[in-house]
Amino acid sequence: MMEKEYFAHESSYIDEGCKIGKGTKIWHFSHVMSNCVIGENCNIGQNVVISPEVILGSNVKIQNNVSIYTGVICEDDVFLGPSMVFTNVINPRSAVNRKSQYSKTIVRKGVSIGANATIVCGHEIGEFAFIGAGAVITKEVPAYALMIGNPARQSGWMSEYGHRLQFKEEGIAECPESKEKYLLKDNCVTKIG
Repeated sequence: MMEKEYFAHESSYIDEGCKIGKGTKIWHFSHVMSNCVIGENCNIGQNVVISPEVILGSNVKIQNNVSIYTGVICEDDVFLGPSMVFTNVINPRSAVNRKSQYSKTIVRKGVSIGANATIVCGHEIGEFAFIGAGAVITKEVPAYALMIGNPARQSGWMSEYGHRLQFKEEGIAECPESKEKYLLKDNCVTKIG
C-alpha cells in the first residue's frame, strides 16, 4: 500500500474518488466530498466543506469555515478568506431539485477573496483580482480588479503582490513591493515587466 503524500487531520473526512496532491494539508472537521481534485501544497483550514467534483489548483489557501460548492474551479495560488462562500444555483428552492442546473464559477490564478465575501455562481474572476471582505460578486471580474461592497463595484486595480496600483498619465503603474510594472489600456490591466 502506498503511503499518502498529504496530511489529513483525524477529524476530517475525505470521500471516495478524490485526488489530493503532495504536501496538501486538510485540517480539523473539514469534509472533502467525492471526486474532488486538489492540487499540491494546498492548505484547507478548519470546518471547510468542499462539495463533489470541485477542482482546486496547487498552492490554494482556504481559511476556516469556507464552503466551496460543486461547479467551482480555483486555479493555482488562490486565497479564500475566512467564512467566504460560493453559490452554485442562481434560484435555489428547497422543494425544487436543481442539481442538474449547477452553474460554473471559475476563479483564475492568484485571486484573493476576503473574509465573508459571497461569490454568486456563474461568473469568472480574472487572474490576480482582489475581492474585498464582505463583498458580494454578482458579475464577471476583470483581471487585477479590486472589488468592494454589496453588490461589489470595482474600486481600482491591484498588483500581483496585493498592492493598489496608482496609474500615471501614460497608463503605467509600479508595484511598490515587487517593482513590477503594469499597463492600463482600454480598461484592462496587463503586467509589462
